[in-house]
Amino acid sequence: MFSIVMTWIGAMLGVVVLLAMAFGAFVLDVDDALYRRDRKPRETRDGSGAKPSLLG
Repeated sequence: MFSIVMTWIGAMLGVVVLLAMAFGAFVLDVDDALYRRDRKPRETRDGSGAKPSLLG
């Protein structure tokens, strides 16, 4: 009986770890997408794209 309970506890902890890893990957992907969108060259009034500077 004890081994069955420990098996279920281990399985649930494994599921929690997998869900945490998936959620972390999703958060990093969204954060990266927001960063890329923020760093896109913007259109200027004369129609040329402004180049982002390397220093900030």
